[in-house]
Parts: sequence; structure tokens; C-alpha cells
Amino acid sequence: MLCCLQEETSLSYCLSTAYATELLLFVLFLVIYVFSFLSNLSMTLLIWAVPKLHTPMYFFLSHLSLIDMCYSSTIIPKMLSDFLTKRKHISFSACATQMFFFAMFATSECFMVTAMAYDRYVAICQPLVYHIIMNKNLCWLLVIGAYFSSLLASVTHTAAIFSFPLCGSQLINHFYCDIPPLLKLVCMHSHARKSVVFSLSMVMGIISLLIILTSYVYIICAILGIQSTHGRSKAFSTCASHLTVVILFYSSVFSIYFRPSLGLEFGNIDKFFSIFYTVASPLLNPLIYSFKNMEVKNALKHFLALKIKTKLLNS
Repeated sequence: MLCCLQEETSLSYCLSTAYATELLLFVLFLVIYVFSFLSNLSMTLLIWAVPKLHTPMYFFLSHLSLIDMCYSSTIIPKMLSDFLTKRKHISFSACATQMFFFAMFATSECFMVTAMAYDRYVAICQPLVYHIIMNKNLCWLLVIGAYFSSLLASVTHTAAIFSFPLCGSQLINHFYCDIPPLLKLVCMHSHARKSVVFSLSMVMGIISLLIILTSYVYIICAILGIQSTHGRSKAFSTCASHLTVVILFYSSVFSIYFRPSLGLEFGNIDKFFSIFYTVASPLLNPLIYSFKNMEVKNALKHFLALKIKTKLLNS
């Protein structure tokens, strides 16, 4: 578990596990991080390189992979370095920077899966006008809107948290700078300001989730109205990967940020869910989309075959 040490200019924390355990964890998380980074990078480059995948669905997926790659890189490298040092500490500026980028990329993922849900809604419920509605301009507008909204939300959260007066120990009971453990360091008379920060997070999360749920209500109704079994199976398969990603992401996020004791207690179970959506989720997302999607598999095979053929001809 994490314990805390106070310094004048830094927020410090330490792990009470043995060095051998930390070394084992270092190797484990390093392998996971490298595989996750390369998987998301490969997915992004594949979608950009293969014209067949230049569709709205894969356009959003490429940005989702890019976001996963970035926001896991915000957390894991620092965590890996801490596994190799006895004294774990982070400066106020580094903590604020880490929280800013993590909040921005995590919120971007929230908005991106929402945009993907809308894309699936149009594809299933309005297939005849799909390419008219989901044109390039709208796709870019949704992506830019997701990034810009996430930037504003991250600035708001970071400025609010680090403007709070700190009381007592300046130690983080976590493996990275996140809202719940940081709010435990805030003086109790700032409870109203804590509520404002959490309310903002809850509003964004709930609105995004409501849009996703509404989209899938219409999608399920449309799928049930399809007469042929093959048609229903094909329609459902186009949504299964996205729905799996949504369930994994929101179940872990809600378990941390949407509960009555939010900001008051932060225990080992919260750290487990944090590891899941900061480490496991970016690892699983490209695997889910590649394993369940024949278009991605075929595009990858075709791309590799073309590269091998080109290399042989040039040699």
C-alpha cells in the first residue's frame, strides 16, 4: 500500500512492498506498457495507412488508440521509475502536470467513445443517409470538440485542485496524481469547493453515458426489427466491440468517481480499479477491436503482405 512522507516542496509517497516485489511489478508493468503502446500505435498507423479503413468508425477508433497511448504514457513511466527507487516523490509542478494531462486524455476517451456510439447509432438506425450525416466535416468536428472540451475540463479541474489550501500531510495515497487522493489533502473547510469539482466530473460523465445509453436503446430496437438472422448478427457484431470497451471503461471509472464516499476514502480497491482503467483498458482496447473485427484483421494481413511483396521486389 502507499504511505506518505512530508517535504517542504514536494508531494511524496512510498510503497511498503519489498524490493523484490517492486522489481517483479516493474517487469510486469513494463511488458504491459510496451505491448499496450505498440498495439495502440500499430492500430493507429494501420488505420491511417489502409484506405479501406478510412471510414468514420475507424477514424474515431484511430483517435481512441492515440488517446489510450497518450494517457497510459502519462501514468506508467513515472510508476515504473518509482518501482526502482526507494524514495518515491513528485514535485507540485510535476503532480499538477501529470494530473492535467491524465484528466485531459481520460476525458477525451470519455467523449470519444460517446462519438463512436453516435456513429454506430447512425450506421444502424439510419443506414441510407449514413455517409451524408457522418461526413468528414462532422467527424472532425466531433473529434476536435472532444479534445477541446477535454482541455477546458482538465484546466478547470487542475486549477481548482491546486488552488485549494492543503492541511496536514502532503502525501498521496496513490500511484499517480488523481482527483480523489488529492482532495484528501485539502482542508475540510473547502468541502463546498470539493463538491464543485466532483459535480463537474459527474455531469460530464453522466451526460456522456446518457448519450451512449440512448444510442444503444435505439440500436437494439433497430437490430430487433431486422428480419434475417444474418442481418441481426452482422449489425450486432459492428457494435459488440465498442459496447465492450464502454462497459470496461465506465464500470471502472464509475467505481472510483461515482459513489457516496467520493473524496473521503481512497483504499486498495480504488487503486485496483485505477490500475484497470489506466493500464489494462489501453491494453485491452486494441485487442478487443482487432480480435472481433474481420476488417481490421484482413486489412492487417493485406498491409503486411503488400509490405513484404514490396520489400522482395526492391531487393
